[in-house]
Amino acid sequence: MIGRMRERVVAACDGASKGNPGPAGWAWVVADASESPVRWEAGPLGRATNNIAELTALERLLASTDPGVPLEVRMDSQYAMKAVTTWLPGWKRNGWKTAAGKPVANQELVVRIDELLDGRSVDFRYVPAHQVDGDRLNDFADRAASQAAVVQEPAGSGLGSPQPPPAPDVPAARKAPRRAPGTARKGGGASARTLKAKFPGRCMCGRSYAAGESIAKNDQGWGHPECRAVAAG
Repeated sequence: MIGRMRERVVAACDGASKGNPGPAGWAWVVADASESPVRWEAGPLGRATNNIAELTALERLLASTDPGVPLEVRMDSQYAMKAVTTWLPGWKRNGWKTAAGKPVANQELVVRIDELLDGRSVDFRYVPAHQVDGDRLNDFADRAASQAAVVQEPAGSGLGSPQPPPAPDVPAARKAPRRAPGTARKGGGASARTLKAKFPGRCMCGRSYAAGESIAKNDQGWGHPECRAVAAG
């Protein structure tokens, strides 16, 4: 069916877990010719790991796009990318066992992704997460997945949902108090951006954060984004 082939579709997918494991969500977004988000979907996973969320996001993206159209997938998860581009062939040869002879983690999702990739033209592209002027599609998917993890509700263009908010990773119960009308917000810009912790640590509020959880810089180091917002107020 050469007549129905289009130039490749550009998309991004991402997963989020608040605690790893903890409340988790997934999201994907497909772009138009100008690489603006045109179609997207996000959903909750209950309690799950970040890796499960990342793989689920990829599985849902592949299942929701035309297998006859070449696809570029942008991801910030090196685990999910390597699972399907580097490790998967060896896992299949070994009967879905790792080189150490152990069962492949999240095997059901990996097998499903393998089936969805069969016969398709898919180009995976790694994009760093939480960069100033970073990839706009990955940023959209990241925000949508984070919001789904927090609110545990499905969302998407097909549901008429508004685009995900700039900082969806702050649970509603822990958001900073509303500011009085006319008062200025301190901080902002690049310094207010969050990134995923490489290692677990402890926030200035006394609570710990896990590796993979979103954190932001505050006066005493790194911690929960909402605690930075409160301190800045």
